[in-house]
Amino acid sequence: MFGYIYVNEQELKLREYTTYRSFYCGLCQELHRRYGRRAQMVLNYDMTFLAILLTGLYEPETLFEDKRCLPHPVHKHPMAKNDAIGYAADMCVLLAYQKGLDDWEDERKVTGRTISALLKSGYERISAEYPRQAKAVEENIRLLHEVEEAWKKASSGNPDGTDKNAASPMDIDYVAGLTGNFLAELYVWKEDLWQEDLRQIGFYLGKFIYLLDAVEDIEKDRKHGNYNVFLAKNDAFDEKKPVQSEDGPDTGAGLSDIWEEPRREEIRKILTGMMAEASRAFERLPVIEYAPIIRNILYSGVWCRYSIIQEKVDRKKEQRTGTGGDYERSI
Repeated sequence: MFGYIYVNEQELKLREYTTYRSFYCGLCQELHRRYGRRAQMVLNYDMTFLAILLTGLYEPETLFEDKRCLPHPVHKHPMAKNDAIGYAADMCVLLAYQKGLDDWEDERKVTGRTISALLKSGYERISAEYPRQAKAVEENIRLLHEVEEAWKKASSGNPDGTDKNAASPMDIDYVAGLTGNFLAELYVWKEDLWQEDLRQIGFYLGKFIYLLDAVEDIEKDRKHGNYNVFLAKNDAFDEKKPVQSEDGPDTGAGLSDIWEEPRREEIRKILTGMMAEASRAFERLPVIEYAPIIRNILYSGVWCRYSIIQEKVDRKKEQRTGTGGDYERSI
């Protein structure tokens, strides 16, 4: 699910990109130092962004050192180290442990069970130190699991087995908001006067991440019969029709092809609105250092993956139909 909050490298100055990489490498090094080499596999760009954001806001003493590492053994490269990066490393492990459990329960992924087993001792220490964050992740992932179970029961033709009080699997705002809820708590490192703005940034980024992940996975989820909020019959779109997938006609009535207008534009508007709210909250914070990097990510970087997904879909359509697949590259 994670890995969408990244920089637009082409729009960064060389010095800014070097700084960004020093935080990414510093987070990797901190994961190794705190939880062993196995923890480095859960390194992600989303928590790198959190480390930079919290460093810019709280301005902790930051040390930059040139070091070698296992992936880059020949040349030294800069690594940043501070308390905010340490906190981001803890949140990496917290998320990866719960995500691994969820993958095992939902799809019986052995990798998920393995990751959770490897990180269990670290997770127990983190949850004891940060009970608020741990509870938020655990509770909202549980609610996501309930939504998926409700969808499975409903789609199996057994509505009597569905909890009448359960939230609708078709409710985009609610379902995406569950990821927003726990990321909001992770963004609050210190409960002070900045916590509400940080919570808002995390909440809307969480919703953005969930929906962009759903957009990217829609064909895979359709093929394997997995829950996807965009595959559920959704009142957010006025028109609904069966779609043609690469594997033949879709078997579910009323499923929407999200890449056909007006659904394509509607989804783009939803995602744009979420990033606007996150950016608005950031601009209220007194961040000066690293602000250009943060703005690059919020205003440009997050859309790079979206454009790549669009381009891939349009290329496939062009191959199937023999027609051009123009798409809007700018947001």
